[in-house]
Amino acid sequence: MDATTFTIRPIVEQDWNEYRQLRLQMLEEIPIAFGERLESARILPEGAWRSRCRRGTGGNSIRFAAIEDATGRWLGSMGGFLSADDGNRPVLVGVYVVPGSRGTAAGITDALLAAVEHWALRFGDTLLLHVHEDNPRAIGAYEKRGFVPTGTTVPYPMDTSQRELEMVKRLETSP
Repeated sequence: MDATTFTIRPIVEQDWNEYRQLRLQMLEEIPIAFGERLESARILPEGAWRSRCRRGTGGNSIRFAAIEDATGRWLGSMGGFLSADDGNRPVLVGVYVVPGSRGTAAGITDALLAAVEHWALRFGDTLLLHVHEDNPRAIGAYEKRGFVPTGTTVPYPMDTSQRELEMVKRLETSP
């Protein structure tokens, strides 16, 4: 079977419907991972989705999509923003790759992460993330890609009796 070829590019306002469809899929599959409830996302109007896509094009935030070259199907997305709560450090958010396109062999996760890391290097030499304590698949994927726990936890925004683990990756600059 041939490997899927894909393009990584920033998400823009005109992508609102494709991003909406992917986001709803994300929330349905992994409800603890994205700090938003599926029911709330489903009722957002078009303007809210356009706004979300525009936010990913600002200087302090970015959002990328992986799009299959042959079909235009969205295979995943990933973003970053500068967190005032974390000393304006770059934070990785919205990490999702569709089932069937995951894993090292597919290369989509690594390509999306490389794009976010390239953006993050403009602001520092580390990339921070928070992951739900009950999401071992995501924790393992992050560890495989060089993220390490900092030992810090934060309350999970949708249920403060649960925790998110903070992880960080040191970014390498090219010589």
